[in-house]
Amino acid sequence: MQKILLIGSGGSGKSTLARELGMRLGIDVYHLDALLWKPNWTPATRQEQISIQSELMERDSWIIDGNYGGTLDLRVDAADTIVFLDLPRTVCTYRVLKRMLKYRGKTRPDMGPDCEERFDPKFLKWVWGYPKSQRPDVLNRLQSVPAEKQVIMLDSQKQVRDFLTRVGKERRL
Repeated sequence: MQKILLIGSGGSGKSTLARELGMRLGIDVYHLDALLWKPNWTPATRQEQISIQSELMERDSWIIDGNYGGTLDLRVDAADTIVFLDLPRTVCTYRVLKRMLKYRGKTRPDMGPDCEERFDPKFLKWVWGYPKSQRPDVLNRLQSVPAEKQVIMLDSQKQVRDFLTRVGKERRL
């Protein structure tokens, strides 16, 4: 595992898992939200997204967290390991609401500069609808990943903890 892609619904724990994996594996972590959102929630253009991600993917190792469906294929093709956090919508929605309260009026560590956390009903609706609107496309894309790539699907917090434990043990060997 040298080029790791983390995907999943908002609130599934991508950024948290990315940071933990980065520490355990000694691999640099890149949060797409921090790289692709400009101040005041201005999105990067598609060309900027491609350019930024292409530069990251040229590195020998990386952990990238984020969805960005329009450029997902680039990251899937470059990754050797894809981790799909497929947690229940209730867990993800709860976490997003908790995060909105915790960081309200502040910028999260995994977010672009001057993108202050705010109550965003549209984003909450997206998170709630993720299992029906996004998940089928993600699963379909993952089914076509070549066999030499490792695809890891985690659908509970226990599975996430167990995965981190395995990674920690493998690292020590």
